[in-house]
Amino acid sequence: MAERSCEIPVDKQPTDKPHKCDKCDYSTAWKSHLEQHIVAKHTGDKPYMCGECGFRTAYRSALTMHMAKHTGDKPYMCGECGYRTAYKSDLSRHMRTHTGDKPYMCGECGYRTAYSPVLAVHMRTHTGEKPYKCDQCDFSFAQKGHLDRHMSKHTGDKPYMCGECEYRTAKRSDLFRHMRTHTGEKPYKCDQCDYSAVRKSGLDQHILAKHTEDKPYMCRECGYRTTQKSALTRHMKTHTGVKP
Repeated sequence: MAERSCEIPVDKQPTDKPHKCDKCDYSTAWKSHLEQHIVAKHTGDKPYMCGECGFRTAYRSALTMHMAKHTGDKPYMCGECGYRTAYKSDLSRHMRTHTGDKPYMCGECGYRTAYSPVLAVHMRTHTGEKPYKCDQCDFSFAQKGHLDRHMSKHTGDKPYMCGECEYRTAKRSDLFRHMRTHTGEKPYKCDQCDYSAVRKSGLDQHILAKHTEDKPYMCRECGYRTTQKSALTRHMKTHTGVKP
C-alpha cells in the first residue's frame, strides 16, 4: 500500500521552517515531521506494522489509515451528500466538490485545480514530460490512462461492451457515444436553430454548413470548396475516376 501524505496547498504551508535535516536539504516547520522524514528517508526503518497482513510503515498515521482496509470503518462523513471515507484527508478533498475551492495553481498559466495530482499532470503540458512509455512502439504519454487506452491497439482488447447490441470498444468514451444510438440522446445543440447532434463534431459541421460562409475543405485540382471533409473525399473521385 502506498503511504499517504498530508496534502497541504502551497499557499497554506508555513514559510518559517526551522527544523532542518542534516543529511539533505529537507526542512520543516514541525519537529515531528523532521523525525518522520529521517526515519522514512535516511534510516529505512519502518517500526509500525499491521498485525493483519504484515504491512509496515515509518508513520503511525499511515498505519492507522491502512487499518481501515481491514476494518471497513469510514468515520468521516460529508454533511452535504452523505459521502463517507476512512480518511480525513479524503473528506477534505471531497468537500471541494461542494465548495468549488481550487487551492492548487499553475505558475505558468494560472490554471487552478482542487487536487495536487491533477496539477502535477497539468504541468506536463508546459514541460512536455511524457513519463508513460509504450513498450511496443515509440509512443509516450503524459497520463497513464492515455497509455492504457493506447495499448489496446497492440492487444486488440475491447473491454467495454454495449448491453443493447454486440458493439465493443477499447474506450469508455466511445461506448458512451455509442449508447446514444440506442437512447436517442443528442446533447450537442445548435444555438441558432433546432438542430442537435450526437457528437460535437456533427454540431461543428452543421454550424459550418448552415450558419457560416466558411468552406475550409478545398480541392487542389479545381478549386471546389466544401464545409465537410467527407464531401471533399467524394468530390476527389471525380478526378481520380474512382466510382463511389
